[in-house]
Order: sequence, then structure tokens, then C-alpha cells
Amino acid sequence: MGSRPSRAATAVRPSHLLGLLLAALLAWLPGAAPAMAALPRGNAVTDPAALLRNALPIDQPALQNLQHRLENTSDDLRAKRWSALTTAAHRSQSQAANGRAAILASFPAADQQRVTALLDSLEEQLQSLASAAEQQQRDAFLEARRAALATIGSAEALLVGGFPFEIPAEFDGLPRLLGRATVLLRTTKGDLTAVVDGYNAPLTAGAFVDLVQRGFYDHLPFIRAEDFYVLQTGDPEGPAEGFIAPTTKTERHVPLEIKVPGQEAPFYNQTFEDLGLFKAEPVLPFNAKGTLGWAHSDEGLDDGSSQFFLFLFEPELTPAGLNLIDGRYAAFGYVVDGFDVLEELTAEDGVVEAKLLTGAENLRPHA
Repeated sequence: MGSRPSRAATAVRPSHLLGLLLAALLAWLPGAAPAMAALPRGNAVTDPAALLRNALPIDQPALQNLQHRLENTSDDLRAKRWSALTTAAHRSQSQAANGRAAILASFPAADQQRVTALLDSLEEQLQSLASAAEQQQRDAFLEARRAALATIGSAEALLVGGFPFEIPAEFDGLPRLLGRATVLLRTTKGDLTAVVDGYNAPLTAGAFVDLVQRGFYDHLPFIRAEDFYVLQTGDPEGPAEGFIAPTTKTERHVPLEIKVPGQEAPFYNQTFEDLGLFKAEPVLPFNAKGTLGWAHSDEGLDDGSSQFFLFLFEPELTPAGLNLIDGRYAAFGYVVDGFDVLEELTAEDGVVEAKLLTGAENLRPHA
């Protein structure tokens, strides 16, 4: 196992990462578009909780606009523009109050009582936010914003109805995650908690959660660990490089699966270059440290089996939207807790146990 090439052998090499600092002039890969093609519009979202909120398959403009207004206070907070922050907080209060009736009416009757309680909490949290801005208390502002965004996220999650699209019949034999799941990765340095998103990558997330349930990742080492780049595992002991399905006795393969905003369903086994989407950003981008990515070989896009990597995002080396991995690999979730542990992991470490915490009801072994 030790010397075999990993499934992510075609991902961006560390030598390319320095070139990203000169993205407009350098950072080319064979057959790829220039890094400038991946430039995000405005500031890229790098917070995993925000990325997961944005990826929910819902349409509730009042809540989502309020969410984005709060998220967009980050620049003003860094610059200590307290007047602007106070204005944003008061406008958020007005927006929540004026839109309350319409927001409540958009939820099913069965959820009305719960949403009413959430909106009551949101009102209190926005009042705390405004007070913190007026008194120029950074920590209090951050805590109030975090609480308000969590409340909005809880309300938005209630709006998700049935699974939003049909998975192609050619993949009926593969497991799928029809929703989200939370996974605990216990490592030799400590615990990581990740949210896996089946709404936007059902086959990739389904394969991962299925293997977690089987105990496949328990006691596997990290086979690749590169600073400011990736941390990879999932290569089993023995000659196989992936998961051997007990029924077929062959390696199970998962297609490359990437969903783009505005598209009803993911694209399968096509990169952004293949599709001519040189300026696209996926619904699940590699913007955050601890993004979960599914590995495949340099021979094909559809031979990912069990190996996955944690993207070690560093602003200085891999600016959000300039990582050259979006559109070439499938992201399927984000680490949401344990970032201090993620900082410490090396090639000498490994997974002690992978455990499903929530979302087992969303896993289907096949269609």
C-alpha cells in the first residue's frame, strides 16, 4: 500500500500552489483553463456553516437575504466600522420584523409553532447584535451574529421538502444519501466532526456514509499529507485501492458528481473544462479548510471508490475560488468542528474510528 499512487494523484501539486499568488499569470495545469477563470464574484464564502446554509435546496428570499446581510458584516467587523455595523444590525431587525408574517406563512402548518419560537429567538438575538454594535463590543457582536445565523439556518432547514432531483438510473446500484448526515472522525490526534451533504452530492456522500457504517475507515492511515494542501485516507490494506463490494467482488466506483447553482441536478463524470463552465463555482466549493473531497485517479473521473481527502485551505497559498480543484473533484461536505486537530494531523497519523452521529435515516443502500 505504501508506495502506490493515491487516487488524488492529479490534484494540484504543492508546487502549483505558490503560483496561485500570481494567479493571473501563472497557475496553469495541462489541459486546464487559467486560474483567472475561477475567480469568484466578490468575497468568497469560507465559513463551513455558511456554505452549508447556502447549499440548502430552498427558496425563501426573506430569510436568505437576512442571512446574507448578517454574513456580509464580516468586512466591516474586521475594519472596525462600527457605524456601518450598527446600521446593518438595525436594518436586520427591521427586515426580520417587517418580513415576519410572510416568513411564517411560507412554512407548513405543522412547523408554524416551531418557526414562531425560532423567530422569537431571532428577534432577541438581533437586539443583542444591535446592542453589541452600538457599544463596539466585538466578541459580543460575533456571538450574537453566530446565534442569529444558527437560528436562521434551523428555520431554513425546515423548508427542505422532498429530495430535489432524480438520480440517473444508471447509478441505481450505488448507495445514496437523500439529505444530510453528521460524521465523527476520531483520529490519532483528536476528533473531527463533519457534515456530509447528500442534497448536492448524493452518490458521493452516500458512498462515504455507507463505508462509515461498514467500519471501512477504522484504523486506516493518512496516505498523503501535504502542508497547506490535502490530507488523504481511505486506501485499504491489501492490493485493492478501494472498496470491494461483497456482492460483485469488484471495486465499487462512484462517478464524479458536481452540482452548479441554477442547475436542477449534478453533472456526472464531466469537469468544468469539459462543460465549458470556466467561471462557475459549484454549490459545494473547496472554499473552506476541511472541505471533504472525493479522490479519483488520473486515468478517469469515474473510478473514485473509497479514498477521500480533507482540503487544507490556507488563504496565503490557496485563495478561495483559485484552488484549481473546484470543478475537477467532488466536494461532499465540510468539517465543522475540530479545526485545532486538523492543524496537527500529519502522514504519521490516521483514522481511529469513523462514526455516523446523525442522518442514518437518509442513507439508502441503492435505488
